[in-house]
Amino acid sequence: MTAPTKTMTCRDLGGPCDLEHEGTTADEVINAQDRHLKEAERAGDAGHQEARDAMKGRWRHPKRSLDWYNGVKRAFAERPVR
Repeated sequence: MTAPTKTMTCRDLGGPCDLEHEGTTADEVINAQDRHLKEAERAGDAGHQEARDAMKGRWRHPKRSLDWYNGVKRAFAERPVR
């Protein structure tokens, strides 16, 4: 049996677009967002650059990083199952 999935958009995670990331856990969705931002950066998408820089910088500030992570986990938990 396949585990139920939930979605969050790039925008939900601090990005500029409505691309949906799907996963069974918040961590899967966060990793999908990270891949999406890296791909956008490689493609020269300036619209995603600010979100990519924020994601990279977040890990230099553990308290802010943990606040963001816990917020995403709460938001993910509240999402309906697909």
